[in-house]
Amino acid sequence: MTETTRAYQEAEPPSSTYVPGSGVPHPGRSRTKGETPPTPPIAGDAWGDSPAYLRGVDLFNAGFYWEAHEAWEALWHAHGRRGPVALLLKGLIKMAAAGVKVRQGRPAGVRSHAARAAGHFTAVRAEVGPSLLGLDLDGWIDFARSVAGRPPETPDAPGGSAVVVFTRRLTPGGDSPASGATRPPAAGP
Repeated sequence: MTETTRAYQEAEPPSSTYVPGSGVPHPGRSRTKGETPPTPPIAGDAWGDSPAYLRGVDLFNAGFYWEAHEAWEALWHAHGRRGPVALLLKGLIKMAAAGVKVRQGRPAGVRSHAARAAGHFTAVRAEVGPSLLGLDLDGWIDFARSVAGRPPETPDAPGGSAVVVFTRRLTPGGDSPASGATRPPAAGP
């Protein structure tokens, strides 16, 4: 990721992205209890205080769709896989999965994941209103539906290189999915 794509986190991106079937080995995850601390849930709508959420946003925006999915999946589990925050995270996970399917050249998978994301975003919108976790839900409903209706072309790129396949970026706190908002400033002096 370049400095402009690391809008929310200072952490460096992975050296490559995982695309199943590309010949690039799976990065592997340690599931051994105690090796990594559990991901805490987002308190209320304090998305700006969630390193996992913000890491997922930066990874997604830079074309690291598999890795964004993993960051958000930990949060989804932390939220008990229920409720509006968990459902929004599930929608983001589905959009990340759609990005992986674009990279794999599987338009049917793109359509399926994006349509499911739109459904999740729509359900969240009905429950909490037009915004959650700093995202414009109406904009993401429309975008997910457009991806489902017309999947992006598969880029001609090596399997391990991160490639942005979507025309919109996640911009928590912005006016729309395409705006260039950055993380809100921390409170205090």
